[in-house]
Amino acid sequence: MSNRDSFDILGEELNLMRRQIELLQRTSLDRKEAEKLNAVVAQSLDRMARVGPAVQQRIEQSLATAALDLRQHTVYAATEGAKEAIREAQLESIKAAGDLRKAAGEARREAWRWFGGFWVWLASVGAAFFALGLLTMFLLQGRADAHKFGQSPSTFCKWAGGENLSNEAGDKACVFWLERSEQE
Repeated sequence: MSNRDSFDILGEELNLMRRQIELLQRTSLDRKEAEKLNAVVAQSLDRMARVGPAVQQRIEQSLATAALDLRQHTVYAATEGAKEAIREAQLESIKAAGDLRKAAGEARREAWRWFGGFWVWLASVGAAFFALGLLTMFLLQGRADAHKFGQSPSTFCKWAGGENLSNEAGDKACVFWLERSEQE
């Protein structure tokens, strides 16, 4: 027990309470300050409510732009792949036609050497027309295939070595992979 008087303790407690009340009065807002704070908070909430839809719209625009870019790059890649396939087929056809022409010339010379006459000439002309027909068929076949592919790519996509893909919006594309990762 302490030797202090109960009146001294009560006095100290009252002084402490008075200081706490003064501190509360100094830190609390009056009515005008509370109204200003309320207006600032309400204004900030209004601004935030207006910014939300604008941000969402901007995100949607960015996604639409990205989807359009992807579509354009896919079409470009498919077009370039088809052009390259046509070029390769045409070069192979030209090489095959040259080989056939060379073989036909050798056969014609050999036939003239052994048999001679009209029938050899007729066979040579027939072989030349046959070679010309094959060359024409090779040239036209590649273009006809490319034309048919262009008319309905979804039908010929798998046969041409592509892969049918679609996005969440329901858009469909035929994709030719130039390089595949080793994960698949």
